[in-house]
Amino acid sequence: MTKLMRATRARRAAITIAATAGLALSSLALSTAASAAAKLPSGGVEKPAGGTVSETGSTLLYPLFNLWASGYSEKYPNTTIQTAGTGSGTGISEAQTGTIDIGASDAYLAPSVTQSDPHLKNIPLAISAQLVTYNVPGVTAHIKLSGKVLSAIYQGTITKWNDAKIASANPGVTLPATPIVTLHRSDSSGDTFLFTSYLSKADPSGWGAKISFNTTVPWPNAPGALGESGNSGMVSGCKATPGCIAYVGISYQTQALQAALGYAALQNAKGQYVLPTSSSIAAEAAFFVNKTPANGTISMIYGAANNGYPIINYEYAIVSNDQQSASTAKNIRSVLEWAINAKQGSDPSYLSQVAFQALPAKVVAQSVKQILGIS
Repeated sequence: MTKLMRATRARRAAITIAATAGLALSSLALSTAASAAAKLPSGGVEKPAGGTVSETGSTLLYPLFNLWASGYSEKYPNTTIQTAGTGSGTGISEAQTGTIDIGASDAYLAPSVTQSDPHLKNIPLAISAQLVTYNVPGVTAHIKLSGKVLSAIYQGTITKWNDAKIASANPGVTLPATPIVTLHRSDSSGDTFLFTSYLSKADPSGWGAKISFNTTVPWPNAPGALGESGNSGMVSGCKATPGCIAYVGISYQTQALQAALGYAALQNAKGQYVLPTSSSIAAEAAFFVNKTPANGTISMIYGAANNGYPIINYEYAIVSNDQQSASTAKNIRSVLEWAINAKQGSDPSYLSQVAFQALPAKVVAQSVKQILGIS
């Protein structure tokens, strides 16, 4: 009997059981739940084989993965999650070469990567967002910034905080003539991918045509521009540089506030200036739920949601479907199942500590289906 035939029979059996029990599930949820029912225990998380699961990549996801590592090991003390914050680019490349079990990334896989390695998957785990922070002495207000203004700042054509294009969007705010110092990531970064995606979509004929988006880009020579490594480096670098502007993952919001940095209200595709609150992030995420494909690959930047915050994303686990052993595959499946389980890693007790949000049910079902394909 082929693997496909076995899977088909298992799905049919699970569907029959569900129908007998009278479960009212949608066709998509039923299909995915049926697939999961053949392999998962009632709690939705497989018991791991034991050992170490290695993870590296996104510094935005790193604080949450550390929380997950502790919580998971409490549940399964025979299994350890080894974490590292090295940047999304490293997470992707090391997952691709097989030197790491789970690569963490704020960015989905480029088509060139999936074409060269079709076994590599990006699996949504949670919803995150990005702040634009600044160190502007004397200003306590949330400065309103548009994508086009940020594009001009990072291209070096707006060079002072009291520039007319900034001041016109901020009536009543006294802005100093302090020179603007742009900070960008010097490492290969999913945060760079998110930020430059926003600039590209908000300023398509400018940033989009000239520079575009990626985990690394050819940064323009803005006056005094500085490169920093990791989100922690962006926060500390901005704290040390009056006049700075930087893009920082929302999981570092507490550190940014402790460093006395302000953060912007960003203009969305509706023309509204919006702060990164739980409601504005949720509004933007809701716009993309039904647009999210089965493989999770989607940009959630600059959507047309009313009152939606314009820089949000799925945080991804980058994993190969083909693992070196059945026990390694089982361990990886277990960790990821636990991470997206509403009663485990996606409980607010974990996510709220880093201002993340849980995946919608539809996307959870899609992620489960991808996870169950790891073998």
